[in-house]
Amino acid sequence: MSAISEATGGRVEMAALPLTIGDLAAIIAVLTYGMIDHNTFVDPTHILMVYAPFIIGWLIAFPIVGAYSAGAAESAKAAIPLGVRSWVVAAVIGFALRWTPVFPGGLAGAFVAITFVLVGVLIGVWRWLFFKIVG
Repeated sequence: MSAISEATGGRVEMAALPLTIGDLAAIIAVLTYGMIDHNTFVDPTHILMVYAPFIIGWLIAFPIVGAYSAGAAESAKAAIPLGVRSWVVAAVIGFALRWTPVFPGGLAGAFVAITFVLVGVLIGVWRWLFFKIVG
């Protein structure tokens, strides 16, 4: 067992950490596309404040759900559900944070639906591709 795995009670395994690249890219890509589409991708502070609720949500959710646990490092069959379930928890946290006046953008129904589904699909596709390429 690695030091990270021991320190997190087996909730994070070093072999699964490469999955973070695509998971975070999926979240950031969808939010970035939305900002570009709505012409709000201009101010670095605004951009970071749009990302923040969902990155905070991900940082809270992934160890709870086990997005990077030993199972996630073994196969797409295990990694995809763990990633998508982590996204569900992270999205709820992110939407709740975005609903507050601290973060910009509000909480339109279309935003919730599109972000929730699209990021979840991208995380699933990323994790599937990862195991197709890496094995």
